[in-house]
Amino acid sequence: MSRTGRSGDAPLTDASQRRVRRSPLLFTAPLVLLGLLVLILIWETIRGNMSDGARADWPWRLQLLDTEALGSLLAVATGAVLARAQYARTVRPYLGWQGVWARAGELKGDVPAWRVGVLNGGQHTAVIEAWDCKVVLAGDPARDDGAWVDVTEAATQLTAAGYVVAEDFQLTLFGQGFPLVGTASHETALVGAFSKRLVQGVEALYMRVRVTDVVGDSHERVIDCMKGARTGINAPAD
Repeated sequence: MSRTGRSGDAPLTDASQRRVRRSPLLFTAPLVLLGLLVLILIWETIRGNMSDGARADWPWRLQLLDTEALGSLLAVATGAVLARAQYARTVRPYLGWQGVWARAGELKGDVPAWRVGVLNGGQHTAVIEAWDCKVVLAGDPARDDGAWVDVTEAATQLTAAGYVVAEDFQLTLFGQGFPLVGTASHETALVGAFSKRLVQGVEALYMRVRVTDVVGDSHERVIDCMKGARTGINAPAD
């Protein structure tokens, strides 16, 4: 089933990773609390600079918090916001990809295939939130107009264009919640394998991967699986 693009979609390029959503609970709530405490501080500062007679009238007689308690809460809230920001930077995923011509056995006949893999170069596991595709055939004028679709629909579009599953392409179906484990070994998870015929006939095959990290933030990257494939199309396979 096809799916329309989300608001604020990244441009159709092999774009850098971007954060598209922060956790409402772990990011927004501490900021809201800090904002409320700052407002209370302003209120109490104004009250403290008024005469005793003025503070006897409504609403200035309303004391929300005493200075000592307010200072402690402000220190805790500020520390929580800063600590969360630092921790989120530490545990953020780093989505990367790799493409290489190889005889890896993904296509029938053990023919050379353009093999594309994705990895998480961060230190912590991220789980897949969404995985969408967009196929752009050679000479297609509607490059930016097509809808993002799931992997099954992308395979259907390639089949309708005359390409054969297992002979011209293989696409990996990643389910929601699939973990991309942080790795320092640069070992990739297979995204797809593509024949020379498909590489010559498909202008671009975009993969939009969105993951959620351990603090609930969402990160997204758009990968063009055809990028770099044609520059080495006649190179010998590894």
